[in-house]
Amino acid sequence: MNNNRTNTKFNLRSLAVCFVVLCAGATQVFAHEKWFHETETYGLRWDLFFRPLPLALFGAVLLLTIAAWFYWRKRGKGFVPGPENFGTTDNRRSALYGLIPAILGIHLAVPLLVSGVHGELFTPNNKLPGVWMYALGLAQTGIALAIFYGALTRIAAVALAVLWFAGIFLFGLEEMLESATYLGFAAFFFLAGRGPISIDRLLLPKLEPSAELMKKAIPALQTGLGLSLVFVAFTEKFANIPLASAFLERYPLNFTSALGVPMSNETFILCAGAVELLVGLWILFGIFPREIILIAWVPINLTLTVFNWSELIGHLPIYGTLAVLLIWSTQRENLNLWLNGLRDGPLAILDKNQT
Repeated sequence: MNNNRTNTKFNLRSLAVCFVVLCAGATQVFAHEKWFHETETYGLRWDLFFRPLPLALFGAVLLLTIAAWFYWRKRGKGFVPGPENFGTTDNRRSALYGLIPAILGIHLAVPLLVSGVHGELFTPNNKLPGVWMYALGLAQTGIALAIFYGALTRIAAVALAVLWFAGIFLFGLEEMLESATYLGFAAFFFLAGRGPISIDRLLLPKLEPSAELMKKAIPALQTGLGLSLVFVAFTEKFANIPLASAFLERYPLNFTSALGVPMSNETFILCAGAVELLVGLWILFGIFPREIILIAWVPINLTLTVFNWSELIGHLPIYGTLAVLLIWSTQRENLNLWLNGLRDGPLAILDKNQT
């Protein structure tokens, strides 16, 4: 009896310690198994999710998210200081906001170009079949160039959204929900345009979005990333433990034994899924965004030396979104700085009389 109690205490302590470790340093140790491991024989297994440990971790994440949301609303600010706390001026923050569409354009254009050239749709696991390789590969290349140069950006954004929906028919809803980040980018560029550093601003002023649309651009970007992380937590971990286990057998990334808290691969998978779900929900609902981004940022790079250029290029949209949310302020007056950065300055949007 005493031995059973001792083992139970040890297991509970191990789970608690490992969960904290994963929170601090393994949010996305293997966030995209499908990019590097075949998936045809691994369908979703919801029966494996409806068991005590997965449900307990899922419930813990929900409770922690609800508690953090109430505390966030009550506190009204995070613990990590933003640019406004380091002596910058409103004018310079506004100028930086004006550059954000161009910066994000690069982070989106590069993976789209690579996917188009490789005959993939958004990610390496979505290999385009037959003639679709040429049609959608060319479409991704064209969208990438349009967004990179800022020419017909909003039209390219609509085309990107159409590609995302076309992917549902080619690969299924599950695969596209995992790439919801791209739908978030499509919404962002349709709502914000490509900003002052673009061909659109110089030659196509009538294509610029209204100020009201621009206000919704960052929330759309944030929603895309948050949803993507939430869905991946289930499709590659909680509800797809066999795939994650096979991935860990091929790539032994379960580092817990080196920390003195050895865990089985399955427990490691569930803990990682719980943390990824936590990060996704907090980003989705804007709960302590700077804090959760700093938690996620380091581990998202931990496996770059293992998976090299594929992971680096594939994560560029995530990097860009996290960087923007890290400097973004939730204060109401921040929207005015955002609009000023996009609409005013040396290359200001022309009014109707000027056009």
